[in-house]
Amino acid sequence: MRSHRAVWERVARRGACLKLNDWLTLFSTVAVSGKADLEIESIASDSRKVRPGGLFVAVAGSKQDGRRFISEAIERGATVVVAEGPANALDATSRKEDRPITYIQVSDARQALAHLSSYFYGNPTDGLHLIGVTGTNGKTTTTFLIQALLRTAGFKTGLIGTIRFDLGNAVRPATHTTPGAMELQALFAEMRGAGATHAVMEVSSHALDQRRVEGCWFDTAIFTNLTRDHLDYHGTIEAYFAAKRKLFDQTGMTLVNLDDPWGRRIREEIPGRCWGYGISERGQFYPKSMEIGPGGIRMTVASPMGEMEIRSPLVGRYNVYNLLAAIGAGAALELSKESIIAGVAAMAGVPGRFEKIDAGQPFLVIVDYAHTEDALDRLLQAVSDIHPRRIITVFGCGGDRDRGKRPKMGAVSARHSDVTVLTSDNPRGEPPMAIIQEIEAGLRSADSSAEYQVIPDRREAIERAVRLAAEGDAVVIAGKGHEDYQIIGNERLPFDDREVARTALTARVGRK
Repeated sequence: MRSHRAVWERVARRGACLKLNDWLTLFSTVAVSGKADLEIESIASDSRKVRPGGLFVAVAGSKQDGRRFISEAIERGATVVVAEGPANALDATSRKEDRPITYIQVSDARQALAHLSSYFYGNPTDGLHLIGVTGTNGKTTTTFLIQALLRTAGFKTGLIGTIRFDLGNAVRPATHTTPGAMELQALFAEMRGAGATHAVMEVSSHALDQRRVEGCWFDTAIFTNLTRDHLDYHGTIEAYFAAKRKLFDQTGMTLVNLDDPWGRRIREEIPGRCWGYGISERGQFYPKSMEIGPGGIRMTVASPMGEMEIRSPLVGRYNVYNLLAAIGAGAALELSKESIIAGVAAMAGVPGRFEKIDAGQPFLVIVDYAHTEDALDRLLQAVSDIHPRRIITVFGCGGDRDRGKRPKMGAVSARHSDVTVLTSDNPRGEPPMAIIQEIEAGLRSADSSAEYQVIPDRREAIERAVRLAAEGDAVVIAGKGHEDYQIIGNERLPFDDREVARTALTARVGRK
């Protein structure tokens, strides 16, 4: 992409619109047929959302090829089509003399959509300090921590991630961990309009593979870890890593977890602009001493800024890594030690991440988003560190997703739990019992004497776990965390683990 600052500045002044000729001077195309002196006021990659006079980008998705919907987009009023392949993709309908269509052939429609989106909204990330966090686990907590540091330092900071989109003056429920290119750039533009100077975002492997963040420059990017997940999409762990690795080709400063072999690999590839953090492997940020207990984490952290005495209400060894990543980001962004220390202390927790549900019962109930083998292992280890009398774990696995992790998660629960209640997560299009049986196989192979129950109905499973619990126990409800829905078949039904647990606890406590 060629740099033409004057054009970008003009677009920034004009707001959400696009002069096609200007964009064509910035983006490499294969061929252009038709009129190019056009002003575009809407862009869509979904033919159903095309507006009269708009531009349609035909993107090949995992289930549908957008080129099949070019005719529909034109019927809805599109005057410009951007697609891969030659102009003969336009059918006879679009070639009528009273319907002149401009066809722009590109080598990569996803890349074109990302750059069009950024251009359309005036390249909003030019005016933001952008921090990206990628990895299998820890993204959400790390982004919340970084936002807390920045806000403590006095910076208006937006956030985009799994739980919510915080735009400065408004907060919206998240649609995806990382939204599509058009929505993403619109969110950045809204942040800038609200006066935000910084933005922190989770960057998923899907988003990187699908080039949703193409055209964004990250001041700082963080790699948390890589363990098995999303192999239904990526196919292999190497392909999964390759998707994550793309983020670090569009960043100024990189921070990686050196206790993770994939993090060490990134550092080897970009040593000159990379800081490391870890517990075992000492990089620029590591704990010289630490205490992890039920009340939180206390540690002395070594850093290029000098030692910092850190106090955090977060619990669990895995949160030490999240804290180190956030502290490293704060240092990379040149925040003061005082802001970093105060910001860490102020971040009390994340919805659905080791969230305690308390109705006055004499045992712990914890709801957490852990839905991978590694995340469940870390979660249950953190619970073990609190030394409960027994651990009762409720979980399932998502349908139409990576089947290989199911027995592995069963084995993890068998190792750490005194009782496991196997249930449904989001079964989607799969029979719930088929999913449960694959988890059960791993549980039984890890410990043939493991105590477990099978209750496919998630509400009943949570209620059963609450009834089983005695004083001093810990009930762990894993997999869905902050989610307020359950997907069964094609239906998205209201369901919140926290509310179900709270209702079950209230009923139990009320009976006493």
